[in-house]
Amino acid sequence: QVQLVESGGGLVQAGGSLRLSCAASGRTFSISGINWFRQPPGAERKFVSAIGWRSGGTYYVDSVKGRFTIPPDNAKNTVYLHMNSMKPEDTAVYYCAAETDGGTNYWGQGTQVTVSS
Repeated sequence: QVQLVESGGGLVQAGGSLRLSCAASGRTFSISGINWFRQPPGAERKFVSAIGWRSGGTYYVDSVKGRFTIPPDNAKNTVYLHMNSMKPEDTAVYYCAAETDGGTNYWGQGTQVTVSS
């Protein structure tokens, strides 16, 4: 099994920055990628970005491209999501999810991010 713990959420003003962390433990050798999702109030959970666990390759949806980045260094089994130039529409509960080589997905508990206008 893989355990994920997210941290770093909070309240930020529009235009500000936050860094989210996703710390993985357990069978981390089985992880193939880490995905970030977010769920705004009253809306569905949606994919935001991803990083290949071994390759370090990253992907971002258009709405965050150029503002959010995932550094490629996950040597400490922690993946970060740097969020810059934040907008009120970025307000959501953010989740990280680990996808394993066997196709299993593990989820973190989520962390609240609120962007005030």
